[in-house]
Amino acid sequence: MALVALAACVAILVLWKARAHEARAEAAFPPEGQFLTVDGNRVHAVVMGPRDGSVPDLVLIHGASGNTRDMTFDLAPRLARNYRVIVLDRPGLGYTARLNRSGATITEQADLLQRAAAELGAERPIVLGHSYGGAVALAWAVTRPDRIAALVMVAGAAKPWDTGLSAYYRVLSHPVLGPLAIPFLTAFVRDERVEQAVGEIFAPQEPPEGYLEHIGAGLTLRRHSLRANALQRANLLGEIEALHRRYDEISVPTEIVHGRADTTVGLTIHSEPLSRQIAGANLTTLDGIGHMPHHSAPEEVIAAIRRAAVRAGLRRAD
Repeated sequence: MALVALAACVAILVLWKARAHEARAEAAFPPEGQFLTVDGNRVHAVVMGPRDGSVPDLVLIHGASGNTRDMTFDLAPRLARNYRVIVLDRPGLGYTARLNRSGATITEQADLLQRAAAELGAERPIVLGHSYGGAVALAWAVTRPDRIAALVMVAGAAKPWDTGLSAYYRVLSHPVLGPLAIPFLTAFVRDERVEQAVGEIFAPQEPPEGYLEHIGAGLTLRRHSLRANALQRANLLGEIEALHRRYDEISVPTEIVHGRADTTVGLTIHSEPLSRQIAGANLTTLDGIGHMPHHSAPEEVIAAIRRAAVRAGLRRAD
């Protein structure tokens, strides 16, 4: 009985601290944009730039563990001078609700985000995806080819790989261990640990000044976000294995940007074979750049978007 009482006290403490951490994170980093309802699902969207139809529509899709703030730190405001930029939280992350309890597939995510963009009047936008978001962008291009004008991949996950899933994601995606472990992480892991991990993803570069304070690390540590992200990451390889043979169906202008120093999503595994599979795809490789080219080499990413827009007939060539 004493052990049961102790366990109950621990559970109450953990849940209380987890809720408190989530409340602090959401108070410090509230939604940046507006909410749409797509088939009963809440989607968070940030819209920047002219809304009079004078510029092309551009959708930005963030990577694993991220949210709109990765794109709104610097890239989206700069792009908003020449595009109507729509930044969308993927399901379960940021302020977009989870689609299901099993982890939304890249195809399900692409469907939801495409319909959210259409709700905002972007029927055939340019679509940019970074890292995991690149896989979602590819799914969009393959499964909804009439709803995309051009594709831009930035260090995107595209092809099957042979390394195993990390212990972290194995535990957090496990049907029993995940729900048990996640509340402890939310309760006791400090935001600074997430910021450190984010900083490591930039290697060999450093995060730009002010980035870590902007992204809202505490949002990543919320229980539903940890679970959604873990399930999505655990399922990603199988989903890419099922989809990657269809990339040659992509016929829209495609620009690919990838750093040669990227150790998170390897250039030779993903972007190089992808560039050969999509007819007319243009691959830009960046010497010495790691996994975050949209922050470490933003001019190269902006140039790739411009090329995609010109090739799609949405902008004039200089």
